[in-house]
Amino acid sequence: MSEKLAVSGGTPAIPEGAVKSWPPIDDLDREVVLASLNGDNHAFGPNCTAFQNEFADWNGNRFTLTTNSGTAALHLCVAACGCGAGDEVLVPAYSWSSSATCILHHNCIPVFVDIDFDTMNLDVERIEAAITPKTKAIMAVHLHGLPVDMEKVMAVADRHGLKVIEDACQAHGATFKGKKVGKWGHCAAFSFNQNKCLCSGEGGMFVTDSEEMLERAQSLWSFGETRTPSQDRDYHAYAVGWMYRNNDLTAAFGRSQLKKLDGYLAQQRANAKRLTDCLRDLPHLLLPSEPEGCEHNWYNYTIRFDMAALGHGGDASDFRDKIVAAMNAEGVQTGVWQKFILPVMTVFQAKNGYGQGCPWTCPLSQPVDYSPEQFPVAQKHSDTHTGMTVPLRAPNGPEVAELTAAAIRKVMENLDQLEG
Repeated sequence: MSEKLAVSGGTPAIPEGAVKSWPPIDDLDREVVLASLNGDNHAFGPNCTAFQNEFADWNGNRFTLTTNSGTAALHLCVAACGCGAGDEVLVPAYSWSSSATCILHHNCIPVFVDIDFDTMNLDVERIEAAITPKTKAIMAVHLHGLPVDMEKVMAVADRHGLKVIEDACQAHGATFKGKKVGKWGHCAAFSFNQNKCLCSGEGGMFVTDSEEMLERAQSLWSFGETRTPSQDRDYHAYAVGWMYRNNDLTAAFGRSQLKKLDGYLAQQRANAKRLTDCLRDLPHLLLPSEPEGCEHNWYNYTIRFDMAALGHGGDASDFRDKIVAAMNAEGVQTGVWQKFILPVMTVFQAKNGYGQGCPWTCPLSQPVDYSPEQFPVAQKHSDTHTGMTVPLRAPNGPEVAELTAAAIRKVMENLDQLEG
C-alpha cells in the first residue's frame, strides 16, 4: 500500500530526536580533559605518552606515535616505508582523498587500482598488474571498517619486495583471520576524527613493529629532528619535517574514549546485524558484505542501489541523490560519503600537486595514466552508494536500527513518488 513520503509532505518515519549524537560524553571524559586543562603541559604532555602506550597495548603494536590527524599518520607511514621522490605507491581508486594525497606529501606518485564491488576495498587480484619498477609500497585501505584480504596483499608484497601500509583510519578493532588491522602490514595509520569509532575530536596514531620505521616516522613527525619532545632535544633539523604531534587535551579525551571502545564496537556490530536482518528481503538494495575471515567494525554501514534493475542505469547518481534526499526527509542520517573516485579529482587530472607539475614532473618520476575509464567498478560504487554512521553508534541501540530500516523500506517501496 502506497505511503506518502516525507519529502512529498508525509510524516517522517523516524521521530525527531530518536537518533542520539556521537560520541557519548560522560563524567570520565570531563574528568580527564579537565585534569589536562588544569595541568601545566598542553603541548606534547603526559597524556600523549600514556595514550601512545595504551593504544599500543590495545592494538598489539610495539611502537606508536600520536599525531594531530589520521592524514598525518598516513604521511608518517609513507616516510617510514622509505618512499622517496618518484617512487610509486599503489592505492585504491575509491577512498578518502587523504589515502592518496598523503603520498604526494612525500614527493611520491599515487598509482590507482580498481576496487572489488562486493567488499568496496582494493581489488587484490588487480594489484600485481599495477606494479612497475618504480613501485615501492601498497596502501591497503580497510574502507568503512572492513578488512582487506591481507594474506593476499602480503603475498604480493613479499614476491615483489614491497612495503605495505594499512590505512586503518576507519577500521579500529576490525580483524582479518583473528588478527587486528594494523598488525598485518609494515606500518599503519588510525584516525580519531569526530566521525571515527574512537573519537578525540581530531588526532591520529601511527603504529609499527619496526624500530627503524619508528625512527623514520619520528623525524618527519617532529620538525625533521632525530630526538623526540620527551627526550633531550637538540633542535637540529636533520631532514625535511613537519609538526605532526598531538596535544595533551586531545590525547586525554582519546584515552578516556579508548577505555570505552570495545563496548562501542560491540554495540555497532549488534546494531549492524539488526539493520541487516531488517533489510535483507528488500528488493533493489545491495547490502554490505562481511566475507569469511573478516570481522567488520561497522564504522560505516554502506548500501548500494541496483540502478539497472530500477531502470536508472543511465542516470544512476542523479536518481541515487533523489533516494538519499527522500531518506533524509524520513529522518535517516545517511549521505553520499565520497561522490568522486580519486583519479577524477582535479589534483590528479591536472597532475599539479604543488606547482610546476610536481611531483609528476620530477625527473625521478615516470608517466602515469589517470584515465577514469580504467576504474569502472569504483565509478559504479561511487554512483550508487549511500552510507551511515550515527544510527549504528552508541548510545543508539537495535531499536534505532529498526527505525532506520523502516524508514529505508518506506522509501524503497514508494520510489514511484520520486520519478519525473
